[in-house]
Amino acid sequence: MKMNTKLLHGYPVICKDTGASSIPKFQASTFHQPDAFHHEGYNYTRFGNPTITAVEECIKILEDTEYGLAFSSGMAAINAVLFLLSKGDHLLLAKNIYGGTFQTIQEFLVRFGIEYTMVDEADLSAWENAIQPNTKMIYLESPSNPLLTITDLKAVTNMAKQRDILVACDNTFMTPLGQETLPLGIDLVIHSGTKFINGHSDVIAGLVATNNESLHKRLKIHQKALGAVLSVEDGWLLLRGVKTMGLRMERSIENAQQIAEFLQTKKQVKQVYYPGLPTHPGYEIHQKQAKNNGAVLSFELESQAQVESLLKNCKVPIVAVSLGGVESILSLPWLMSHAAISEEERLKMGVTPTLVRLSCGIEDIEDLITDLDQAIQ
Repeated sequence: MKMNTKLLHGYPVICKDTGASSIPKFQASTFHQPDAFHHEGYNYTRFGNPTITAVEECIKILEDTEYGLAFSSGMAAINAVLFLLSKGDHLLLAKNIYGGTFQTIQEFLVRFGIEYTMVDEADLSAWENAIQPNTKMIYLESPSNPLLTITDLKAVTNMAKQRDILVACDNTFMTPLGQETLPLGIDLVIHSGTKFINGHSDVIAGLVATNNESLHKRLKIHQKALGAVLSVEDGWLLLRGVKTMGLRMERSIENAQQIAEFLQTKKQVKQVYYPGLPTHPGYEIHQKQAKNNGAVLSFELESQAQVESLLKNCKVPIVAVSLGGVESILSLPWLMSHAAISEEERLKMGVTPTLVRLSCGIEDIEDLITDLDQAIQ
């Protein structure tokens, strides 16, 4: 079964009780137990719900894994994974990381007595040299947010496996359709279901997939004990949105490639970051480990005045936090996704006030390029 067919038929999509063409919203907090002494079904939605079970079956199919978990947000999924660490453990991660992930490390993990080291994710020797005797987890993002930096996932994973280190990867930018991380040796793959998997900017959701039964059991406890289960309404919307992900992604990726090439021709654009460009650092590695180049790109303008003009004059993309919708979304990481990080740290990451991120939607490419052209001018 190929992917577009799998998205429509590869997991529970029909209500087994009524034949309804979509899984119903089981909008219930609790469930009647005819025999409380021998009950094996659903009992409380924080512990499990038929709608959410369908979502978890969906991510299992998309990632081709044994286990899947649905969380109340991408950050809830990330936190559930990071909270696998204990006092005295060492976390190794890339320096270009999503701002929310960095905030959890600074606000919680450090306070809990967990050490961390951030390295240049493109430098394999940096990963090797930073591993410590107490390193218990390596946390990856490739391409990274927002500079689309590429990490050699297989090489870093091999280092980890030699030392029995757990490896987690945020694969939100690429989705399961664009990059299969678990076959590369990743233990846990994380997605913000808010983004491309749902694809309509109307859901907050997080997803984790794994083949490790022990990790699944521990994460299930985190899901329940932290109260981080996905809501029924968001779960139902995600199940609706995911059906068209293959077609949506195909168009968005085509648009991203053409826009990246267009931006390279503009004198006002100092740098374009997109793994589909042969000039992009890590281009060859990305081509080996991914199926496509994704629908997100970033670019650097010459001045803050140009950024302000661009954001004010663009008529087609919306200007907003987040990414992955059917509509194109322009973001300013300096004030949005990475605002929780100190100015010093942002600059170290390469996140500047003149860096703009664009999540490409499914609009007609001619309209997008014409609009970007006039706004940049």
